Amino acid sequence: MSFQNIYQGKKVLITGHTGFKGSWMAIWLKELGADVYGYALPPYSEMDNFVTSKLADHTCHEEGDVRDGAKLKQYFQDVQPDFAFHLAAQPLVILSYKDPVGTFDTNLMGTVNFWEAVRATPSVKAAVNVTTDKCYDNREWVWGYRENDPMGGKDPYSASKGCSELITNSYLESFFKLEGTCNIASARAGNVIGGGDWAADRIIPDYFRAVKKGETLEIRNPYATRPWQHVLEPLSGYLNLGAELWRKGKDFSGGWNFGPEDNTNYSVKELIDEMLTLDGRGGYIIPEQTRKMHEAVLLKLDISKAANFLKWKPALGFKETVDFTLTGYLDDLSENGNMFNLRSKQIELYTKVAFNKAISWAL
Repeated sequence: MSFQNIYQGKKVLITGHTGFKGSWMAIWLKELGADVYGYALPPYSEMDNFVTSKLADHTCHEEGDVRDGAKLKQYFQDVQPDFAFHLAAQPLVILSYKDPVGTFDTNLMGTVNFWEAVRATPSVKAAVNVTTDKCYDNREWVWGYRENDPMGGKDPYSASKGCSELITNSYLESFFKLEGTCNIASARAGNVIGGGDWAADRIIPDYFRAVKKGETLEIRNPYATRPWQHVLEPLSGYLNLGAELWRKGKDFSGGWNFGPEDNTNYSVKELIDEMLTLDGRGGYIIPEQTRKMHEAVLLKLDISKAANFLKWKPALGFKETVDFTLTGYLDDLSENGNMFNLRSKQIELYTKVAFNKAISWAL
C-alpha cells in the first residue's frame, strides 16, 4: 500500500484515533506495517468505526483528552514516536453553537498541547496538524481557496479551526524552522464521507439513520455545495505529506489543501440524489425553514499546490466516491464479517485505483 514503505516499522502517534478519520488512518497505517499509538477520548457510540473494527486490539490505545497537556506530553515521551498526526478535535459546526467554549478549548488548546508535546519529543521527525477547509475566511467565492488565503470563520467551529492554523504557523515560525527540528505541516480537507461515520448532523450518517429507521430524511441546506471526498482521499494526502516531510524536510512545511478536482463540487441535494440512485432506499424532503444557523453555501479548495509539489490528486470521481461510501455503510449495517478486514479491503481497492491512475504515493 506504498508511500515508498516509509511507514513500515515506524512508530506513528495519532491523536483522535477513535474518531472517524483517525480510525481509518490507524487501519491504513497498520496495513502499511507501522506501530500505531493512539491518544483520544472514548468513542461516542458502539457504531463508531473504532469499535466495530476492534481497533483497540490492533493499536496501542491511550484514553485521554488533548486539553490535558501534561498527560499528552507524557504519552509522547513514553512512546517516542517517529511520526505524529493531530486529528483530535471537536469536529461539528452545529455542536460548536451549543458548546462554543468547549469547541475553542479543544481546537485551540488541543493544538497548542500537541505542538508542545512534539517540541518536547525529539524522536518526532514529521508531524501534521489536520484542520478543515472551513478554516478559511469564506467569502462565497466561485474559485477555490488557496493555502495563502486569510483564515477566518463565522461560526465557532470554523473560527476555532482558523485559529488552529494560526497556532500551527506560529509554532512553525518560532520553533520548527531550524534544521534538526521536527518537520511540521497542516492539512486542510473538505467534507469527508465514508463508512463508519455516525456523527450527528452530518448528511450521510443522517441518510443511513433514516434508512435504518424507515424514516424520510430532512435536508437542512440542500443547495450548499461542498468538496465531498471519500475518507481515503484526504488520508492519502495526509500520509503522502507525512512521508515527504520525512524524506525531504522543511520544503514541505506549511499548509496544504486536499480536495476534489476543481469541477467536482456538488450540492447536498445532488449527493443524496446520487446515493438514492445507487441505493434505491429512502427519500427526502426539504423543509421550508432550511437555514436556521449560518453555514457556508459555496466552498471549495484549490489543490494546485498538492498536485504540483506532492504529485497528489484525488483517485475517485463523484460517482465512485458515493459508491465507496455506500459500500462502507452496507458493511456497517450488515454487521457481518470482520470489519477491520473489510476496511482493509476497501483501502486495498482504493490503492489499486490510485495505482492505475499513476498517482505517485501508490506507485
